Amino acid sequence: MATTGLGSSLAYLLSRAERSVNRGLAAAVTAEGVTVEQWRILRALADGRGHSMGDLAEAVLMPHPTLTKAIDRLIDRSLVYRGHDPADRRRVAVFLADRGAELLGRVEGGVNDHHRLIEAAYGTERTERLMRDLEGLVGALEEEDRSARAGRAGPAVREAAQG
Repeated sequence: MATTGLGSSLAYLLSRAERSVNRGLAAAVTAEGVTVEQWRILRALADGRGHSMGDLAEAVLMPHPTLTKAIDRLIDRSLVYRGHDPADRRRVAVFLADRGAELLGRVEGGVNDHHRLIEAAYGTERTERLMRDLEGLVGALEEEDRSARAGRAGPAVREAAQG
């Protein structure tokens, strides 16, 4: 394992892994004429609940202006639509259109094939463990962020200060 240079940076290794995974994912989704970001949007909307732009931006890891442009492109293709939020008619939400659901169904086959390639290369058990570990890392960092914004140290900061 690299212990010096860029290879010793967790942020660098995560970015490198993300690029590698997304390269293969892009190949899988572009066959249907969508980008990885658009696939994420369609996938997030597949729950059928409709999402505000703010919630959707957070879910798909996109800044609002970029998301707005992506949504406009998907609307132009009749894959998504804007409508009233069922919980609050004053709010606008984005929904997956039938045509978008059909496209997502076709794309998911390639996405699943890509996931199987990762599992074949890295191992199913290791891939599942990596996904759980990454979820745990994200959860811990988000908790630290919430604690810092609230003006108190989270468990990791307290542990580091004691160690």
